[in-house]
Order: sequence, then C-alpha cells, then structure tokens
Amino acid sequence: MLTKRCTQKLPAHLYTSTPSRITMSPRLGLQLPLWGSLITPISVRSFGIRSLTPPKPSRYNVGPGLPILESSPEAALRRKANSLPLRAGAITIKKGMTAIFDPETGKRTPCTVLQLDRVEVLSHKTVSKHGYYAVQVGAGWKHPRNVTKALLGHFSAHGSSPKRHIFEFRVKDEAGLLPIGQSIEAGWFQEGQFVDTRSNTKGKGFAGVMKRHGFGGQDRSHGVSLTHRSMGSSGPGQGGGSRVYPGKKMAGNMGNTQNTVQNLKILKVDSANGIVVVSGAVSGPKGCVVRIQDAIKKPWPEVPVEGEEAVKGEATAAA
Repeated sequence: MLTKRCTQKLPAHLYTSTPSRITMSPRLGLQLPLWGSLITPISVRSFGIRSLTPPKPSRYNVGPGLPILESSPEAALRRKANSLPLRAGAITIKKGMTAIFDPETGKRTPCTVLQLDRVEVLSHKTVSKHGYYAVQVGAGWKHPRNVTKALLGHFSAHGSSPKRHIFEFRVKDEAGLLPIGQSIEAGWFQEGQFVDTRSNTKGKGFAGVMKRHGFGGQDRSHGVSLTHRSMGSSGPGQGGGSRVYPGKKMAGNMGNTQNTVQNLKILKVDSANGIVVVSGAVSGPKGCVVRIQDAIKKPWPEVPVEGEEAVKGEATAAA
C-alpha cells in the first residue's frame, strides 16, 4: 500500500540540478535531489514526455502579408513563366528521316518528317483554377469502345471525337489559350522558324555499363577472368564510408526516356498533307509521338494576324 507521500500532488515546477537523478520508490515515493544548485525549472506537463526545445519552423512558412520565399513552389512557377512559349504546340507522328538538297549550294541536309493527325484543342488550364496556363491538345482517333466512360464524357463535353494521344502545352499567359475545338494544322508553323521537340528515345532494354555509360571495361588478360565488361568496384572502402554513393552508374534499363531536342529549324511545311519537315534528327523510332512547340531560346515567330493582308492591300491601293 502506497503511503500518503506517494499520492500527493507535485508542485507547479520541478527544479533539477546538475547532475540530477529522480527515482520512484514504492515505499518512499518520488525522491527529488536535494543537493546541487537549482538552475532549470521544468513544467510537470512536459517533464519526461516531450522535448523541451521548440519545434522548428516550416520551410515554406508563406502566409498572408509575407514575401514569397524563393524556395517555394509558387516562386518556381513564377520564374518559369517568364520563359514559357507564347503559343501552344502540336502533337505529331514521326514518319522517318530523309534529306533535302539546297538547289543553290547543293548542300545535303538530313531532316525528319513529322505528320499531324487530327490535332484539336480539348480544354484549358488557368491560373485561377489550376495554378498555371496550359492548352490540352489531342491527336489521332480511338474507337469509343476502347475508351473509358470518364474520357468519353470529357471528349463529348467539348464536342470532340475520342483521341489516342493527349498532352498539355504550357503557355505564358491567357493570350495563348486557343478556342476549344480549334484544329491545329501544319500551317500553324512557318518555314524558317525554330522549334523544340519532345519524344521518348528508343528502348534498349537492360544494358551493361559499357553500353549504357561508356565504361572502358577491364583487361582481356593479366589475371582478369570473366569480368571483362563488368564495372568493377562500386564504391570506396573505409575512407569513403564503406557504402555505394547515390547516383552510381551501374547496369540497368537503357532508353525509353523523354528527350528534348532544341532549336530544330523547319525546312518545309505541307499543309495539304499535314507534314512538317524539321532539320536534324528527332529522338524515337518511326511511329513515335513527337510534341513540337516554338523554341524558347530563339526569337518568337512573327505570326500573321487574321485580316492583316487585307489591311495591307487596302493601304497599298490608297497610296
């Protein structure tokens, strides 16, 4: 049976000393140190339960009236908005590669043929609702029985047929949002302008370090047995922590990753067949999906405004 001393309430604050030791005895109850200097008051509520240090502030402590932190996602979106294209892009299919000869100089230029297939605007993304401006574009055709009901409702709400490929194109501001249902044809791009292409590279499967990362391999002799194409040691010994560093180049799946090729010049535009010919090579095999958009590191193309030619004609006639 506990004594009366064991059941009495503790004082408002306990005072500890250095060193301090508090023990609980069934017969004598709570034993407080009576020697040493009294230095630190400790609340009973937090004593032995929680840490006495205050919690660290949040990294993204962004509230009303406070400046936006440069490390916050909102600041990152604002910085990226200054380098976004003014217009939406298009979804194309890679048909293959060929070459074009310059009739004046006879120079041979390798090029890639891209074809547009029923590209339409499906919906918009706005800052007020989604946090950024973007145009959702669809291309191709897909049988309705192979489309989920959710996507069928999305297509029917905008009066469009089911699309096989759907992508978003970020734009700088609201002026770059095209009307829903508008078709994007090959004439959307001009000969001589520069574009950026995004597509998936060819998949190579599981590849070794010599093919995947260009390792030199090991000797063919001098005691090397059955490890000629191996990567060798994967990390340092005791001085480096006896571990494998993150990001170590090893064997693994190679290819089938998105790749962006910038500043490709448009050589030919065939509006009748929906073909755009760009200089150089585009990542991916024949038949892959390629997204093209105005190059962000080149001057924006001068897009003719509707009715501009008529106004110029009237001005010339009046002169």
